[in-house]
This record gives sequence, C-alpha cells and structure tokens, in this order.
Amino acid sequence: MLMRTMLTTALLAGALIATPMLAHADTVGPAGEPATKSAEVKLSDADLAKLKGKNYKAALLWHTSSDFTNAVSAGAKDEFAKAGVEVAVTTDAGFDAAKQRSDIETALAAKPNVILALPLDPTTSAEAFRQAVKDGTKLVFLSNVPAGYKHDSDYAAIATDDLFQMGKQAADALATAIGKKGKVGYIFHDATYYVTNQRDRAFKSTIEKDYPDIKIVAEQGISDPARAEELANAMLLQHPDLDGIYVTWAEPADGVLAALRGAGNKHAKVVTLDLSEPVGLDMVKGGNVTAIVADKAYELGRVMAAAGLKSLIGEKTPPFIIAPALTVTKANVAEGWKESLNRDAPKSVLDAAK
Repeated sequence: MLMRTMLTTALLAGALIATPMLAHADTVGPAGEPATKSAEVKLSDADLAKLKGKNYKAALLWHTSSDFTNAVSAGAKDEFAKAGVEVAVTTDAGFDAAKQRSDIETALAAKPNVILALPLDPTTSAEAFRQAVKDGTKLVFLSNVPAGYKHDSDYAAIATDDLFQMGKQAADALATAIGKKGKVGYIFHDATYYVTNQRDRAFKSTIEKDYPDIKIVAEQGISDPARAEELANAMLLQHPDLDGIYVTWAEPADGVLAALRGAGNKHAKVVTLDLSEPVGLDMVKGGNVTAIVADKAYELGRVMAAAGLKSLIGEKTPPFIIAPALTVTKANVAEGWKESLNRDAPKSVLDAAK
C-alpha cells in the first residue's frame, strides 16, 4: 500500500499495528485476518436501488495529501456517486494524530453515514472514532485499525494492497531481469510495520523458493531513507559483483541509485515498490531500475466505498480486503501509472519513454 505515504506515516507516528512475524504465502490483515480480493466486493443493482434517494453522506478523512490519497479519493467518490451518496467532508491530517482527532469531530458534525480513513495512531484513534461508532457511522479503514476495534461491531472493513503479491512480483521481475541466476542484495524495512514486513518477506521467500540459482548474498535493514545511499555504498563495497538489488520502497531506492551511479555501476538491476518520478525516470531511460511494483490506489478507494455502503444497508462485509498489485516497466509505464494512481505519469517520464 501505497505505500509512499503510509510508510512515512509509520516512520513519523511510530505506532502502527504489527502482526506476528510469520511466513505467509498470502496477504493477511493486521491481526492475521484472511484476505478477500477487492473484485469480490461490488455493489449490485439491488444494492444501488436501496442506497439511492436516501440522502446518505460520506466523509473521507485522510492522513495526508498525495497522488496516492488523490487516487484513493477518486475511486471512492466515483463509487459513492453511483449510489447517489454525497461526499460531504474531505480532510488532510498532515500526519498529525491530534489534527486527525479534530478532523473526526468536524466530520461528525456533518452526520456522515460512512467514513473512510487511515487511522494515524491506533491508541489515539480508538478514542477519536468512538463517537462515530456510537452514532452508527460505518467505518472503513485503510491499512490500519484503532486499538481494540472489532470487525462488525466497530468497523465494516480494512482495505490494503495485496502485499504478498507486491513482494512476489518484485522478485519475479528482478529474477527475469538477471536471467534467473546471480547474486542479489536485499534492502528491507527495518521496523515493525505489517505492510512493509509482508512485502519484504514475500520478495525474499519467492527468491528462495522459486529461483534456486539466485542467491541473496547481502541483506541490509533500513529505517531512515536518508541513509540509503550510505548503506548501499557499503553493500556495493563488499559485493561489487551484485547482479540485482531489491529496495523496500521508492524513496530509499533513490539513494541506492545514487550509490550505483557514484560507483559507475550500470550492471546491477534494481526493483522497488511504489511509483515515484525519479525512480520511474531512471527506468524509462534504461538505467538500473528494471521494474516498479505498485498498488491500485483507485481500486482501493472504490472497494472501501463499496464495503462501507454494503454495511450501511445491512450486508455482511469481509474484515480484510486487498486490491491487486501491478508491475510497471518501461513498456507499460503510461498505462501502469494511470491504472495505479488514476493520473498520467509525470511529463518527464512520458517524454523520456518515447
């Protein structure tokens, strides 16, 4: 998920929910919930008939503003519009849990029937959303859940990316780029955060299970993206013959690319997660980046809205829903950017891809 802004949330708030460090072949929720694919959660014609003309209202309470949240909002607004539901409030907490609490109070004054939100801090948000629960407002959370909240009684659903598939697709893309054999470095998120932990573990387990001729010869945890270049320099000094490097998300991948350029290394292929202009530009210019695995943010918004509306009309909703992942390469960069973020790729990327 998605994860450009949500990773920043994890680093700034420092309190997101962790799952037991187990190896899964599928994405699981923050409390180990099995996943339901987003394609399985759709509003039927009968659902829409029950919703239209009721003057229902929704609120979108986001943690920040970004291409990602804009795409999630677009998917949600389009789904709400199909049902004749007005989006009465949209807020941006700016990664501030106290502001998010104030945003919730502001939103509740508009009496929304459905709220979509990413809770910044599990403890603070548990109290902040309690009035919404008491009011009977249907809550759908993005990738995190307030502490102690229970499915059905407190919230309708949690939605996030297919985290396992993101890691697996990154492994498959890197393996293909290096001919399914060679030495690779593995730069993972060194923090307890179930989103990145699952993605990283999926990459590693896929390489180990599916590609016996590829060896992970260097592993490095990272918690501060600003240290990525320094850590990559150390990795390359010890292993100058790396064929590929996995980087946990796009911001530290920038630092890894700087280290590779500084070393004059055009050989090592890089795969990372989440779209960004600098990494995308390196990829389309034929640099070290061979692929970027992204989430479908627009689809996340659509399914969040659908789950909230289904709960509103008394239909059972799954506790944990995942949206698909997609692999973006130079060949499909325009289509992939649009499919993920519901916007055109940056002009610099499109021009360089011509």
